[in-house]
Amino acid sequence: MSGHSKWSTIKRKKGAADAKRGKIFTKLIREISTAARIGGGEVDANPRLRLVVDKAKSANMPKDNIARAIQKGVGGGEGESYDECVYEGYGPGGVAILVEALTDNKNRTVSEIRHVLTRYGGNLGASGCVSYLFEKKGTISVETSSVDADQLMETALEAVAEDLLETEEVIDVVTSPSEFEAVKEALEGESIALIRAELTMEPTTSVELAGDHAASMLKLADALEDLDDVQNVFANFDISEDEMSKLL
Repeated sequence: MSGHSKWSTIKRKKGAADAKRGKIFTKLIREISTAARIGGGEVDANPRLRLVVDKAKSANMPKDNIARAIQKGVGGGEGESYDECVYEGYGPGGVAILVEALTDNKNRTVSEIRHVLTRYGGNLGASGCVSYLFEKKGTISVETSSVDADQLMETALEAVAEDLLETEEVIDVVTSPSEFEAVKEALEGESIALIRAELTMEPTTSVELAGDHAASMLKLADALEDLDDVQNVFANFDISEDEMSKLL
């Protein structure tokens, strides 16, 4: 929505990635190792591994770290296996929240997530309570100033992208999960520089937040992402640009 910021956009503006680079590297290593364990260590033959390796490169993770993480996953070994879990709940103002985690101790992870949700005015829900409000999409982001918008649109739509969402800073190319790789390769084939390319859970409806609810939701999302076991946080809230200027 024009004049509003979804959580995915807010994360970019807050600059959380740079502030927590060490923690992000730790999470990426866990994700790379898991992808290699499940689908093998050949990047070109393992789409999930290729996606997370690209993500690691975008975060400026050294090649040696990536290689060690892949070898760690392929080699396996006791204590190297993580379970994939999805937790659902609610935040301030009735915001729907999905949390994706990789954990070697589910009891610890659910306890930590429940504690954070409760602390900031939310609560943990049952499986399926909010997942129906989200759908899986591919999102490929390009800096608005770095690309000819007409060329980007032509290339993306020819590759069967679903939509383009443009702001002053970023253009997001939205795809179905099945067409994500094809659209990404088409953009790269035109030497279009990508700043983000990942599969996400996009909300089908949004809750507009302001005041205390907005402030609490930002703190809640940050606290969840700061947990070691949490890989991704998806939430269906918007905050107006005017309101964001008061909070940041």
